[in-house]
Amino acid sequence: MKTLASLVLAAAAITLSAPASAQFAKPEDAIKYRKSALTIMATHFGRVGAMANGRVPFDAKVAADNAAIAETMSKLPWTAFVPGSDAGDTKAKSEIWSDNAKFKEAAEKMQGEMVKVAAAARTGNIDAIKSAVGATGGTCKACHDAFRKE
Repeated sequence: MKTLASLVLAAAAITLSAPASAQFAKPEDAIKYRKSALTIMATHFGRVGAMANGRVPFDAKVAADNAAIAETMSKLPWTAFVPGSDAGDTKAKSEIWSDNAKFKEAAEKMQGEMVKVAAAARTGNIDAIKSAVGATGGTCKACHDAFRKE
């Protein structure tokens, strides 16, 4: 029984420590995953931004709900920037892989700012939301400028 438990534990450890690239059968799968996650994040962040910019009426609950989704989604796409997923239907620049530390830093900065958007949205204070949306949008733009093809 102890041997079986040890084998199960070892298998679980190996499975959990497998590289992120093992999540994707093909590079195209990684590209599709990250594009989907980024699209959903952008859509929900855009809804909050539209309220912050006065393009749509402000609704505190809708802002908080959308900001929470954007915050969650901001954590997902990064594991899909795996080796071999730099070609195909992607706008990813090669700098993502050649300067990966800078790319990870940009992703982490955006995630941190997205946390602030969600926190501001939970307060229901439109001025706080405007400030957080502006800062977050800046991190998105900086990353796009450095790591996304036009």
